[in-house]
Order: sequence, then structure tokens, then C-alpha cells
Amino acid sequence: MTTTAATQAKPLTAGDLLRLYSEGVRGELIRGELCETMPTGHEHGRIVVNLVVEMKNFVKPRRLGTLTASDSGVWLERNPDTVRAPDIAFFSAEKMPSGSRVTGYSEVVPDLVVEVASPGDSPREINDKALMWLGFGVQFALVVRPETRSVDVHRRGHPVLTLGENDTLDNIDVLPRFACAVKDVFDD
Repeated sequence: MTTTAATQAKPLTAGDLLRLYSEGVRGELIRGELCETMPTGHEHGRIVVNLVVEMKNFVKPRRLGTLTASDSGVWLERNPDTVRAPDIAFFSAEKMPSGSRVTGYSEVVPDLVVEVASPGDSPREINDKALMWLGFGVQFALVVRPETRSVDVHRRGHPVLTLGENDTLDNIDVLPRFACAVKDVFDD
């Protein structure tokens, strides 16, 4: 993620970010500053799809809530505005009832987010992103690391749990009884 070089006289707003998106600019807003993002590549997209399918097949029949992916955006702060876009977000039915229509950015903090490390992300950068999500009230932040074929489970008040490809991603309170083999996150 790169920050725009030009210093803004006035911080950008969430509305500005939506307008820029319609003009082809992709990114997140951090305290009024645009941080442009670039396409993350085939492997990243495949991993997101794999995990979205696993989660959707579990969430939908149980009516547990709503899943979003990539460019959806979550409005986290105002004046100056912060809008971040996790690779996957889960909103429980209690927070976002079924059929809720959100035409802009969600102002509801997700229960769970997934961030897939991109080739340019440093381990510290992606870890800091998970901690940022927890700081805004997300209960679980999963960091998927393609390089090591592992998943770090960040949970408020608990140490980070790292799962290898022979482990199972489960025991996620916000998705009771959900289980997915970590290797299935990476394999076609």
C-alpha cells in the first residue's frame, strides 16, 4: 500500500473515497489520507475465494450473518475519516440483520475480518493491520500467510495462534462449529 505523495490541504472524506472509486482509484482512507492499493495477484484472489466459499457455505444456511469481500469498505473513524477494506468481513445477524442494504461503506464494525498477506506486505505491517482491527472492536482477525501456508488467529485478549496447513481453522466463537482445513484455504 502506498500513500499519495501530494499533501492534501483538506483531509479526504469517505464520500470523496467513493467518488474516487467511481473514477478508477482504488484504496483505503486512513485519517483522511488516501492510501492507494494495487491489484494483489492471482494467488491472493484464489485464497480469498477459497475462504469465502467455505465461510459462505457455513454462514448462509445457518443465517448467521453477512459476508463481504475486498472493496466493500468499513467506515471506522470520522473527522478525519478512516475507511479500511478487509479481504473478507463477517457481520453477525445481530449486528447486521439479514436483508440489510448498505449502499456505501458499512458503519458497523465486523465481528471477524480476514486479511491475506500480499507479496509486498511485511510481517509487521500485516500484524499491525490485525491489531488495528482488534482495536476497533473486531473479535477475530485472521491473517492468511501464503508464503508459509499458515493462518494467524488474532483474538482480543489472547495470544496469536498460528495454524499450519495440517491444522484446522475452528473454535471461532462468532462462527460456532465452523471448521475448515487450513490446506483447503490454499489448495484449488
